[in-house]
Formats: sequence, structure tokens, C-alpha cells
Amino acid sequence: MHRLLLVSVSLFAMSVLAHGQESPEPRALAHVFFGGGGTFAEGNAAGTLQVGGGGEGRIYKGLGAGAELGYLFPRQAAGDGLGILSTNGFYRFTNSSSPQKVTPFVTAGYSLGFRDGTINMANFGGGVDYWVRDRMGLRLEVRDHVWTGDPTAHFLMFRVGLVGR
Repeated sequence: MHRLLLVSVSLFAMSVLAHGQESPEPRALAHVFFGGGGTFAEGNAAGTLQVGGGGEGRIYKGLGAGAELGYLFPRQAAGDGLGILSTNGFYRFTNSSSPQKVTPFVTAGYSLGFRDGTINMANFGGGVDYWVRDRMGLRLEVRDHVWTGDPTAHFLMFRVGLVGR
């Protein structure tokens, strides 16, 4: 996990040193993230962390689709986590003819949790991409994966990451 953090910080530092010109909104983005939050069910809560990455493509104006793969785990037991594969639709509040420094977005979709078996979940969230340079930005996001089993559980995360176009 320390290596992932070191790579993320290094990529961010290189992007700050890079120079480029503004370009129109991209048709595709890739991102990596690290998150912290909690799992909430039946009045109980436990601290959790998440790492992962994914990509997204714009289909029409601000509408698009994406997918990501991550690992969500208890803060005290990294080996006791589960993989999460998500497919999502999103809407980016952007003007494609004039790039913005800050691009807000909302997202929702399906998540598959897996370890020894699988669980079906829904997810929703939103955030902003802050473009530090032409092709590299910082992503701040809140995401909730919801399992509607008995009991219903929420895996609520605040995520910080890097996004590239």
C-alpha cells in the first residue's frame, strides 16, 4: 500500500512540473484513488480503506460510462477485504468547447463485491476533478456502495486520487 501511495505522489509531482496547453474536454479519462471511510449496518460502524483505479469515456456531451476495480478492507485487517468491480454511468458538468479548471461530476451504477463468493450492490456518488495541468488532475470524490441484504450495509468512502486525460 505504501508503494501505491508513493507512486501516486510521484505521478502528481511530475504533473505539476510538466507544461502543456489547454485542450478540449477529452473523450476518455483514467484514474487511481485511495479512500477512507466506514462501513455502516444496523447501527454499527467500522473504519474501512479502499484503493483502486479505473477509466471512463464520454458518450454524448456530459454523459458517459466507466468501470473501476478496487479493494475495500477494514483499517485493522488489510487481508480481510473484498474486491469491488463497478460499472457506472456518469454526468460531467462541463463545457466541451471551453475546458474548465474544476469539473464536477455525479455517478451511479452497479457494483459486484467478491471474495469467497459474490454480492450485488448499487453505488452512487459525486465529486470534482481539479486540473493541475493540461493532462493531469486531482480527484476528490464521495462514493457509497450499498448492499441491500439483511441487514442493509453502506460502504461510504471519501476518495482522493489522480486523474489523467
